Amino acid sequence: MANKKSLPWAAIRLFAMDVDGVLTDGTVQISSDGTEAKSFSILDGMGLKRLEKAGVAVAWISGRASGATTARATELKIPHVIQGRTDKLVALQELAAQLGLTAAQCVYMGDDDIDTPAIAWAGIGVAPGGAMPSALAAADLVPKRAAGHGAVREVCDHILAAQSARTRNSAK
Repeated sequence: MANKKSLPWAAIRLFAMDVDGVLTDGTVQISSDGTEAKSFSILDGMGLKRLEKAGVAVAWISGRASGATTARATELKIPHVIQGRTDKLVALQELAAQLGLTAAQCVYMGDDDIDTPAIAWAGIGVAPGGAMPSALAAADLVPKRAAGHGAVREVCDHILAAQSARTRNSAK
């Protein structure tokens, strides 16, 4: 993972992200009967479940409503699923306020222009390598793995490693 600065991973209490182009490779399959399908990484799902177990809140903020997104979020028991919101910054700020969190306690991961303000606002902003230039420019970090192929898991692992180190240090 490339990073521009030393990042405050230990402060993170919320990992919020876009769906299409972050949890997926950005492709949507539409069949002739109108049904939609998306591919989600099992690696990412495992990382998100581990975050939940560690007490870190997870949120999906998507600009478009999707049955496939709802089905995957239900399967993973994602507690905060916000769909049909293109004002990602406002949605993230509202959720952070509801949870009693500051920007410094949030990670936001997105890939497009509408994600850029939320990436910039969060304590740690992340964009996958294939993101639009504005998202990449706002990001503090770009995962090595591609969107939909473990990029989210890399971020989860950073958060979990910082949580583990904090727990070890406080036990001393």
